[in-house]
Amino acid sequence: MKGLRFLLSRAIQGLIVMFGVSLLVFFALFLTGDPAVLMMAPDSTAQEIAEFREAMGFNDPIIVQYGRFLAGALHGDLGNSLRYSRPAMDLLTERLGATALLALSALLWSSLLGFLLGAIAAVRRNSPIDFAIRVISLLGQAVPVFWLALMLIILFSLNLRWLPSSGYGSFEHLIMPSLALGAYYLSAITRLVRSSLIETLGENYIRTARAKGLTEWRIVVRHALRNAMIPVVTLQGMYLASLMGGALVTEIIFAWPGIGRLAVEAIQNRDFPVVQAVVLFAALVFVVANFLVDVAYTWLNPRIRL
Repeated sequence: MKGLRFLLSRAIQGLIVMFGVSLLVFFALFLTGDPAVLMMAPDSTAQEIAEFREAMGFNDPIIVQYGRFLAGALHGDLGNSLRYSRPAMDLLTERLGATALLALSALLWSSLLGFLLGAIAAVRRNSPIDFAIRVISLLGQAVPVFWLALMLIILFSLNLRWLPSSGYGSFEHLIMPSLALGAYYLSAITRLVRSSLIETLGENYIRTARAKGLTEWRIVVRHALRNAMIPVVTLQGMYLASLMGGALVTEIIFAWPGIGRLAVEAIQNRDFPVVQAVVLFAALVFVVANFLVDVAYTWLNPRIRL
């Protein structure tokens, strides 16, 4: 019952956050002046702008406009794209699959390798292996994504001609974007797993397990890793949410048809309904990811339910 109350409170907090985001997304359109002027082409006549303003309902009271916007958002209707004359949510869902594929593949390989390297570094603390892993992790977080992406293209596409430099549709197209995107997360996860495991391995119950004669790796896998997972789960949840909101640089460099690229194109074309849809979706992903992290907390550490 207490665990259910804990999750219910988190769900209510998530709804409050989404309501606040909807207010910001809606009223941001009015901060720079007349939204009809912003959305129309620069060479539009006053008559065309007036007709557009009436068609979009901008002449109605602001509270009526927000109520209409909120009702539409709850039904998945955020208006039509000004550029493509199609529902903004349809454009978003079309790009969702590509973004999800890139995000999950990058997070999957970086998490698996990060857990392995972090555990090795923690068990072999202050050894040459630990030092090498820490140096690699530091370099991985220091190297910009755009530079790594360009180096991968130069090496594997231009010089070796093993992989396509851009595009979408096959496993070969996925390799370099996933490597470029996951390199930073690999380094972050490795360092966090190492520090969490080192702290956990110093607990009294770990000393008891060692006194019983258990091997070090059995202690790590069966006893230490679960307790060390809590900060790592938080990190993974936030990373997944940020990736699902669109990996702007990676998608642009590799011409990957994802949500991040859609957002950039919408901003360039002043396609505000699509921009609003992307921002609301990104906020929803963060809220859902936080809730799933809270659910994982109650499984990893039952004391959190209290």
